[in-house]
Amino acid sequence: MAELVYRPVIGAARTFFKALDLKIDTQGSEHIPKTGGAVLVSNHISYLDFIFSGLAALPQKRLVRFMAKESVFRHKVSGPLMRGMKHIPVDRKQGEDAYAHALASLRSGEIVGVFPEATISESFTLKSFKSGAARLAQEAGVPLVPMALWGTQRLWTKGRPRSFKRNHTPITIRVGEPVEAPTDQYAGAITRRLRERVQELLEAAQRAYPVRPKDASDTWWVPAHLGGTAPTAAEVRERG
Repeated sequence: MAELVYRPVIGAARTFFKALDLKIDTQGSEHIPKTGGAVLVSNHISYLDFIFSGLAALPQKRLVRFMAKESVFRHKVSGPLMRGMKHIPVDRKQGEDAYAHALASLRSGEIVGVFPEATISESFTLKSFKSGAARLAQEAGVPLVPMALWGTQRLWTKGRPRSFKRNHTPITIRVGEPVEAPTDQYAGAITRRLRERVQELLEAAQRAYPVRPKDASDTWWVPAHLGGTAPTAAEVRERG
């Protein structure tokens, strides 16, 4: 039943992205297991990241069940779709329910998508990672698959208007080799290793990105350390 909802949504997303003439460059999809459970872990810079992360798994014929905040499931449009695609609602006040749901999905052979920064990074740099992804992988006995997205922030991100014009925006996706999560290691140590790997993939995606800002008014999507005008992580924290 889930696939009766999921596949048409994928088709609609692909049609929409084609209409926008997005230039999607994906490398490393072969690292996503063709069978069995796995935790797909990505950076988070856009409201659309779950869609692009899911597209990266399609060459392996896998559908990803994403953990997303519970409010999305209460929306009159997105709610029925999210439930129909078997995504996992996360109520931050009762996180144990979402954890148990994700664990059961992994043990049944599903791929679960996680954004361990928990919220969109307004600096477009990696925030600290929460250890839940590593703990899930340890308990379910599955690998962690790191991923990095770049360019998605130009379409729709926190604090900026949506930009769904036909503007040929490049989207760069890089998927890395699986990171094992042995039960005899601390989840914190695995999380640090995982974050380092996502950082490497993010830097690779940024180097591969084919365009630069058009002018001074177009530097907002580039991190400060790369010469852009996005706020630094410290500035975002101070702003609250």
